[in-house]
Amino acid sequence: MRDSKITISDIAEALGVSKTTVSRAISGKGRIGEDTKVRIMQYIEEHDYIPNVIAKGLAQQRTYTIAVVWPGDYNAVDLPFFQRCMFGMNEITSALGYDIIVSILVGDDLSNLKRIVENRKVDGVILMRTMLNDIPAAYLKSTNIPFVAIGSSTDTDIVQIDNDNYEACKELTSILIGKGMRRMALIGGSTNHIITNTRYKGFMDAFKVAGIEVDEDLIYLDIDSLLKVDAILEDLLKKKIDAVICMDDDIAGKVIAKCRNGNIRIPQDLRIASFYYSSLLENATPSVTSLNFNDRNLGAVAARTLLEIIDGKTPGNQMLGNYEVILKESTK
Repeated sequence: MRDSKITISDIAEALGVSKTTVSRAISGKGRIGEDTKVRIMQYIEEHDYIPNVIAKGLAQQRTYTIAVVWPGDYNAVDLPFFQRCMFGMNEITSALGYDIIVSILVGDDLSNLKRIVENRKVDGVILMRTMLNDIPAAYLKSTNIPFVAIGSSTDTDIVQIDNDNYEACKELTSILIGKGMRRMALIGGSTNHIITNTRYKGFMDAFKVAGIEVDEDLIYLDIDSLLKVDAILEDLLKKKIDAVICMDDDIAGKVIAKCRNGNIRIPQDLRIASFYYSSLLENATPSVTSLNFNDRNLGAVAARTLLEIIDGKTPGNQMLGNYEVILKESTK
């Protein structure tokens, strides 16, 4: 059984060494003979000693906690992405003795984040979204606290961990072009989100490589409501398009619902694809052509990278190519 009462002092007394020597063996820092270190670690293993996290944190000037910042405007369809990322983060942090706290930022109000950082409640921060005018990232830079961003950024000083959305969107668009779909519409969200601009560039470059000119009248961005989707579909059905690509699962779900209610057959009357797959599309009828990313791995890499920075290392940006193109009935 675990002896929960054993302390560093007990270990030092039992082995005839100083408490400082025991602390150095546990932390791996400071000078200590290899034989002494081995003897201490064997004793610890035999007695199932677990270092007091608070004491360890004080000794190393760490909290052993990181913050994960969620945007306050997230909705139900964002949750699967955040949850999968969090599972990945937790796998890394828990294995290394770290805890996670979640901070919600509403608009440009940084009060929650400032309270956490300025009261030294965390050792580092992970931002879950990148923006063109990235106020949270600018604040974190000013504090010099270690942080990473999930997503891409135009600021080269920010360590960025992202899925390769550009190549994925370009590949899916190219495949559909190769299947004879030349007049394709694109429906996307806020252009203040870098992911929107990345997906747009992947779409446009696929046409450029194919030597086909894009009809700009078929590009619809900053779409944030079902009413806008309704108006777009009515417009598209008059333009005789080959397919519509939705930038994410939320927009795809709205388009599918509108088609169902308006007796628009998929794919007979309108082909549909999505640049992002989630559980929202699992039960869609017909099944939807989309891009599937390993978000759990994305979160794990972000957490591992942040902990490396906290440890004084200088990891670079990572663009993860772990995605797959899923061709389904909606584009047949």
